[in-house]
Amino acid sequence: MKFAALLKSAALVTAVAIIPATTAGMAQVDGRVGPEFGRLMAVYQRIKASYVEPVDDEKLIRGAIDGMLASLDPHSAYLDGGDLQRLETMIDGNYSGLGLSVQMEDGAVKVISPFRGSPAMEAGVKAGDFITHLDGKLIYGEELDTAVARMRGPAGTSIRLTIFRPGRDEPFDVTVTRGVIELEPVTYKLEAGNVGVITVNEFSRDVGADVFGAWKALNAEARGGLDGLVLDLRANPGGSLDEAVVLSDLFLTSGRIVSQRGRVRGESFTYDAETAFPGEIAKGVPMVVLIDAGSASASEIVAGALQDHRRAVIMGDRSFGKGSVQTLLPLGNDAALKLTTARYYTPGGKSVQEGGIKPDISVPQLSDPDREKRARFMMRESDLRGHLVNEAALKDEELEKDIRDDPRFKLTSAELKEQGIEDFQLNYAVETLRRTSSRTMVRRN
Repeated sequence: MKFAALLKSAALVTAVAIIPATTAGMAQVDGRVGPEFGRLMAVYQRIKASYVEPVDDEKLIRGAIDGMLASLDPHSAYLDGGDLQRLETMIDGNYSGLGLSVQMEDGAVKVISPFRGSPAMEAGVKAGDFITHLDGKLIYGEELDTAVARMRGPAGTSIRLTIFRPGRDEPFDVTVTRGVIELEPVTYKLEAGNVGVITVNEFSRDVGADVFGAWKALNAEARGGLDGLVLDLRANPGGSLDEAVVLSDLFLTSGRIVSQRGRVRGESFTYDAETAFPGEIAKGVPMVVLIDAGSASASEIVAGALQDHRRAVIMGDRSFGKGSVQTLLPLGNDAALKLTTARYYTPGGKSVQEGGIKPDISVPQLSDPDREKRARFMMRESDLRGHLVNEAALKDEELEKDIRDDPRFKLTSAELKEQGIEDFQLNYAVETLRRTSSRTMVRRN
């Protein structure tokens, strides 16, 4: 029962489809692969007989499984033990620690993103950072479970992180005081000029309902209703496909939201508006969706749907480019296979795999003092080893057009700080809606 609950909430590890494994659905082994299995067994026997030290069978079998999955793509994986425990912790949404989402990359602990408002974010840890030492002890080459366990601890205690940040010449230390981490999938605030900002941090369960609640609260707080809405999907790594459909449906009244196409007939589906939510909650309200290189998977589904239907203006940076669907397949009671089974497509038939969602208006995050240096080392789907290739055969120069200098954006982070602007992208989106609202236009006339 405990494992079944984990499968239902697998969105937090960006498994966007959950289908139970059945005997009938399992592919038959091709009889011609007998010699390949024989080669695998021969390697196993040689290692057992001749390796310099005795090797445990479990280590060899796990290595073979990991190797098979790693040869497919960056998102297929075998989950057990600590991986499932981390999933359970994220589902509970309450633990003591730093508030970091991390992964192992070439033996190093890489920060995927700090959770908004977490101790790590407050201390200045950023997506793309590599953590090399904990309290002065090198952790390169250690198991990810071991590093994560050391970073967690009682609220109020501190730990010193040594960070290598791409774009900087030298590593530096950051001391972070652990706190109680309460994951908030949706937050919101009302800006001047009756512009609402709804931030979706992850696509966990009930995100659609939470956004609906945020809209109602903002509309009640704004005198005379909202004149504009910003949906902030930056640094959102994705999650549940169902919740992405619900969120899109809140703002659409007709047409396709997303489609997924797999090799197996049962993996091809279409999702349309008016199936999850009737009507549109923000009818007639101008809308901006903010994305960046950390917006992936379910975030790209929402941005792509609202862009193709011309319901919102997409601003920010080109998104991550994860256009594949992972299915979580149980393997017994304490393990599962996260396997890529389909690609998804926007209403216009575009695959975001590799290329991502290109903003209608590219707005750089000028308030980040390390922006230019970090941009040279920014990781997207197309940079991951073994990623799926987009059928459209996108060229590198096409993907690089939106990173060229724009004469409109010349202010430095220091100049913006003097003006009290800490988040330039959000400020630009809010100001755009404020300047173009119907009330502002009436006052000008």
